[in-house]
Amino acid sequence: MTKKKRTRKDSQAVAAYSQLSKTANIVSTEVHRPLGRHKLTVSQFGVLEALYKLGPMYQRDLAREIVKTTGNITTVIDNLEKNDLVRREREAKDRRYFMIVLTEKGEKLIKKIYPAHAKQVEQVMKRLTKAEQERLQKLCEKLEGAEQ
Repeated sequence: MTKKKRTRKDSQAVAAYSQLSKTANIVSTEVHRPLGRHKLTVSQFGVLEALYKLGPMYQRDLAREIVKTTGNITTVIDNLEKNDLVRREREAKDRRYFMIVLTEKGEKLIKKIYPAHAKQVEQVMKRLTKAEQERLQKLCEKLEGAEQ
């Protein structure tokens, strides 16, 4: 692929952001491509992965964890619930809140596909050395504001 020459010069910040965004999209597409054979969207997989790793969560916390709006997460959970992969459990103390829990079918599916997903991530990320991966992680944390 040849690089196109820019006719208008962007600031370094705009150019860096543009490259980061493009690269994130390319890597995400490559990593998540296998999800199609399980009929899962990236967001649905994100919910299953979060519940698998972190355990049952409130819907709003799940939205924050996978970086989705509360409106969007409702649709994602509705679809996972239709496929019997998660269930909503109403909170006893405050009935306005729902805990989202993996069903037996959901747990079985994520346990089956997560190892291949992790392997796919490792395959893509091994284009970078371990030191480069650590540096990338630190830079991402800095951009998120986690490292002030």
